[in-house]
This record gives sequence, C-alpha cells and structure tokens, in this order.
Amino acid sequence: ARTTPTTTTIDPAVTNSITMKTAAALLTLFSAASAFTSTQPASRSVALKAGMEDMEGSFDFRGKEFKFDPLKLSETYEPFLPWFRESELRHGRTAMLAVVGFIATDFVRIPGEMYSFEAIPKTIDAHDALLKTGPMYQLLLWIGLFDLIITAPAAVAASNGDREPGDFGWYLAKPKTDEGFAKKRQAELMNGRLAMIAVGGIATQSITTGHGFPYI
Repeated sequence: ARTTPTTTTIDPAVTNSITMKTAAALLTLFSAASAFTSTQPASRSVALKAGMEDMEGSFDFRGKEFKFDPLKLSETYEPFLPWFRESELRHGRTAMLAVVGFIATDFVRIPGEMYSFEAIPKTIDAHDALLKTGPMYQLLLWIGLFDLIITAPAAVAASNGDREPGDFGWYLAKPKTDEGFAKKRQAELMNGRLAMIAVGGIATQSITTGHGFPYI
C-alpha cells in the first residue's frame, strides 16, 4: 500500500502569539531597569571622594566604632568604594533571604513533587537534586538576566556617583525622618553582615551533622 506523507503545519496565529509574548516579556525586563533606578541621585563629587571615614556601618554590634580594613582596600582602591558597598549590600540582602529560606524549607515546601520532603528530605540536598530536574538552571537564567539588565547599570551608576550604592528606589516602607532612615540603613548593614556569617554556618552544620534546623 502506498502512503501519502503528512505534514504538520503551525497556525500562524499561534506563532505570532508566542512571538508577541516573548517580546513583551523582554520589553518588561528592559523597562524594569528604570524602575529600579533611584530617583534621588547622589552628588557625583561626594560619592567619588567619599572614603571609609564617611561611610555608614563603621561600628560593631555593640554600637562602638569598628573600622575593619586590615588590607587598606579603602585606601588602595578608593574609587571602587561604591562597588564594595554595593556588593556588601547585595550579598547581605541575599544572605538574609537565604537564612529564611534555609530554615523555612525544613518545615514547609512549595507545591510540586520535585520539591516534596520525599524527593528532597534535607534542604542541603536541594541544590544537587534540583540541578537534575532543571529549576536551578532557570534560577541561573533569571538571576543572570537581572544582573545583566539591572545590577550592572546600577553598579556603574553608583561608581559614577549618580546613585547611592544599593539604592533601587524602593521607598514604600521608608521612615519619615532622616534619622529613622539612617537607622534602618545601619540595621540593614548589620543584619546583612550577620546573615552572611549565619548562612555559611548553617550550610556547614547541615553537611557536618546531616540534620536540618537547628542543625545539631
């Protein structure tokens, strides 16, 4: 018997819909960059000349002055101080989220079989397990896009003195007074520093003991 080969045609309407959705998503990402830019630019000359003496956070958890710079990086690489502060804030914020996530996932999980306690009994095993199933690659993609479209231009602007390091223009919960705002900024720095140490300790204890929270 002679058979006639069949061909599959794609509805142009479906193709156009997918193309439009992709374009809209990319446009949203690019336009979001302006939303993350501070509306209160810093003084260019002040930002570039500011040294460690002028930066917030030069104190310890007791509130006493503490300027830890044994390698004198603030003097050797003074033009990079805005980038150093941007990096400190970025890592501190990420670490605070990581601490909450590390602890929370020992008790609750988001829906989905791949995220269940049966699939991933311990939070510390999530990285390797989710590499096999794919979500980690999605995180890499979206975080990479965020850094490319938003973080990189913001860091350049901070280095040029056009914005304060770490300032993305989110003022919804900003205190009404300058004194209250300064206190919140200091608290963020201190909590971020503590969280960076804490997340390293949590990971180390999780691997060492093989247990979840409280990791003993």
